[in-house]
Amino acid sequence: IVGNGSEQQLQQELEDVLMDPSVTELVGGPDHLGGPSDLSPGTPVPDEDSVVFSKLTYLGCASVNAPRSEVEALRMVSILRSQCQMPLDVTLSVPGVSEGTVRLLDPQTSTEIANYPIYKILFCVRGHDGTPESDCFAFTESHYNTEIFRIHVFRCEIQEAVSRILYSFATAFRRSANKAPLAAKAPPLTPDSDVFTFTVSLEIKEDDGKGTFSAVSKDKDRQSFKLRPGMVKKIVIYVQQTSNKELAIERCFGLLLSPGKNVKNSDMHLLDLESMGKSSDGKSYIITGSWNPNTPQFQAVNEETPKDKFMYMTTAVDLVITEVEEPVRFLLETRVRVCSPNERLFWPFSKRSYTEIFYLKLRPVRMSSNTERKSNSDTLYEVVSLESETERERRKTTASPGILSCGSHDNDEPLLSGSGDVSKECGEKILETWGDLLSKWHLNLAVRPKQLPALVRNGVPEALRGEVWQLLAGCHNNDHLVEEYRTLITKESPQDSAITRDINRTFPAHDYFKDTGGDGQDSLYKICKAYSVYDEEIGYCQGQSFLAAVLLLHMPEEQAFSVLVKIMFEYGLRELFKQNFEDLHCKFFQLERLMQECIPDLYTHFLNLSLEAHMYASQWFLTLFTAKFPLYMVFHIIDLLLCEGISVIFNVALALLKTSKDDLLQTDFEGALKFFRVPVPKRYRSEENAKKLMELACSMKVTKLKKYEKEYHTIREQQEQQEAPIERYERENRRLQDANMRLEQENDDLAHELVSSKIALRKDLDNAEEKSDALNKELLITKQKLVESEDEKRRLEEESAQLKEMCRRELDKSESEIRKNGSIIGEYKQVNTHTLTHTSLCVFVQMKVEGCEKCSILFSKEGRLKVISTRKEGSEEDTDEEKEALKNQLREMELELAQTKLQLVEAECKIQDLEHHLGLALNEVQAAKKTWFNRTLSSIKTVTGAQGKESV
Repeated sequence: IVGNGSEQQLQQELEDVLMDPSVTELVGGPDHLGGPSDLSPGTPVPDEDSVVFSKLTYLGCASVNAPRSEVEALRMVSILRSQCQMPLDVTLSVPGVSEGTVRLLDPQTSTEIANYPIYKILFCVRGHDGTPESDCFAFTESHYNTEIFRIHVFRCEIQEAVSRILYSFATAFRRSANKAPLAAKAPPLTPDSDVFTFTVSLEIKEDDGKGTFSAVSKDKDRQSFKLRPGMVKKIVIYVQQTSNKELAIERCFGLLLSPGKNVKNSDMHLLDLESMGKSSDGKSYIITGSWNPNTPQFQAVNEETPKDKFMYMTTAVDLVITEVEEPVRFLLETRVRVCSPNERLFWPFSKRSYTEIFYLKLRPVRMSSNTERKSNSDTLYEVVSLESETERERRKTTASPGILSCGSHDNDEPLLSGSGDVSKECGEKILETWGDLLSKWHLNLAVRPKQLPALVRNGVPEALRGEVWQLLAGCHNNDHLVEEYRTLITKESPQDSAITRDINRTFPAHDYFKDTGGDGQDSLYKICKAYSVYDEEIGYCQGQSFLAAVLLLHMPEEQAFSVLVKIMFEYGLRELFKQNFEDLHCKFFQLERLMQECIPDLYTHFLNLSLEAHMYASQWFLTLFTAKFPLYMVFHIIDLLLCEGISVIFNVALALLKTSKDDLLQTDFEGALKFFRVPVPKRYRSEENAKKLMELACSMKVTKLKKYEKEYHTIREQQEQQEAPIERYERENRRLQDANMRLEQENDDLAHELVSSKIALRKDLDNAEEKSDALNKELLITKQKLVESEDEKRRLEEESAQLKEMCRRELDKSESEIRKNGSIIGEYKQVNTHTLTHTSLCVFVQMKVEGCEKCSILFSKEGRLKVISTRKEGSEEDTDEEKEALKNQLREMELELAQTKLQLVEAECKIQDLEHHLGLALNEVQAAKKTWFNRTLSSIKTVTGAQGKESV
């Protein structure tokens, strides 16, 4: 749990928070959700001993690479809080025991949304006060048997309740379901209560030529595996815990194999892991790796062995256990015999596996209030010893309790150089203070500001380190070195092979330097090469690359080279690399005298162990702590070095010895060396631990260095005067042997780093191959889609051409129909005109007839001829001539009327015929308008018309 104080302080502060009514409203007890009747059908009932929190918002989850890093967790909290688009209201149920499960519930229906067992939760964190994330908290969880970690982020409506939620998580991590009442006394621990027993079995399988692998047999008398040469094999390891509280195995860190017995770590060869995980019954953890015996490193166990002889083979498996700080290595030494290919293997044999019992002794880690917690169980352990049953039987004396076991196998891997995250975030007040200081400093670069040392002791802000380091080193006016650097990198270096070899070993854990041939390694190579040519007396020395890498992380390579030259020449570092290492031995003497003055009990203990300073402090002085320690601590040391000089190394060294005194007093010679190599650097991966160490180093006043230097030279002169040449040669020989031992130790360390790098590179290669396969599949799919698209394009082009031709034909047909219909309409208009003319003529004749007195008597209104009654006889003679004239006129008018009626009838018939044709034409036109073809035709006409206008 990462909070803003110790757990005791948190408990005290929560007393007032829990009395706040707003918080009481947020927090419910075990019955807050009601009984089972309140839950929807099929919803699991929350743990009885649990605390339920409402008024929470789930902001989402994301994958993280460092699940126990506070910096990484806070960064993800900030990102998810700012980018969350659809927050989800949830209720959170936190169990009160470590065997319980954290549940996310729907606040409306109390339905379970998700659940996370406590043993899968690795880390909890809350946002810092004064930041937008102060109302947020998060926890990280792991998928079982995988290396995928996720962080879940929540926001609390009532900010003060965040502490209460984290306190509930802490209670769940600490308590067990079967925990005795507080009033009851815990049973006394037995001598072996801190010992965990594991049964580890080894099985070797060979390819039977039928596509399967079968377990090889064992010789009944000699208990040795009987192998065949040239056959591909598999190594299967079964790990089962048989006593004490069960520890959770997270994953296998590595499976290694080597011919021989009592082999060095550097001689072990990493196998390719095929699978890892629990067995179907959940009792064993099984690891399977592939073994190709035809590779050169396994040649010894691939050649036929005489029948009366056998050989040894060593297998190692590194396991990451949740409750243990560092990986644990189980080492199995077995007998093997390589048989003739023609030898029969069906003779009686014993069981096909080799089994060894291991006793792992652990002790709880003394954790400070701000120590980063790896385990989510009740206790976090560190390894005291790991011993097999065979070693117990062979051992005559029992090691003293508390001594770190350092046998032929090493349970821990050292911290890779370049590890650790360094945040660039800094408070506004600190940045303002530094900004004012730099503004004044630039006005007079020759004089350092008075308040500079105090600010540097607290650490230079990461964002300003590049500028501040150049000013502290006096490289603000380094144009001549920059120009010289550009010339030096074009020259050949006599130490080119050593530089190339060390480049891959420098900061392999940092992204900028881990890629072979990448920009980081290229710049680092050029700086080291340039310095080896620039300083021919010293040239390139192992350790310079680490310092150069630190500088490259903050400035361009030309400026980094300039600062490196200043540090080597003006801070006394190059004196340590001179051929006789006289100055380096003087530093060791000074450190031992300071230990005698400040830490006398530890000094005495080292004297009793014959542990000299050069055995553990060489890298401290030669690399300025840059080779093994986390970057946050390394950068702060360089801050102090550039500000106060080489004496800072003594401050940091004494601070390390003081903080580790209690552990070192319990070690033997080998245990102390191992402690300096592995646990000490890893202890300061926590930024809080590193801050406390640097505060202690800055508070220490290292004096009498000049006095101890004179004392050293006086003693050296006396020794040279007194000792005979043979004694001097013997002393020099011892010194060279010590140096050789140190170099061998460094070689072992580098071998460890190489194994770790191989594992990382293998993972990267696997990821790259998977990505390549996925891209190849996508490429094939894309090519197929392209071919299909081209075929579809050709088909559409053909259809378009056919459609254009059909449209042209239909257009011509429609135009002819339109012309035909136009002529019909014209004729119809002419007929209408004639009809109107005849009608008007008839009306005119009728009006004339009606207007004439004589004619109106002869015709009716409908135009019919009336029957005229006979007049009187007296008037007949008078009117004969008149009658005859009228008859003639009447006959003409009747004839004209008959002709007119005939024309009228013909016109009406023609009109009817034209109306019929007109109706058919209109129907055809209307039907044509409704078809898709007509619409297409209209669009084509529109486009054709638009193009014609444009062309005009």
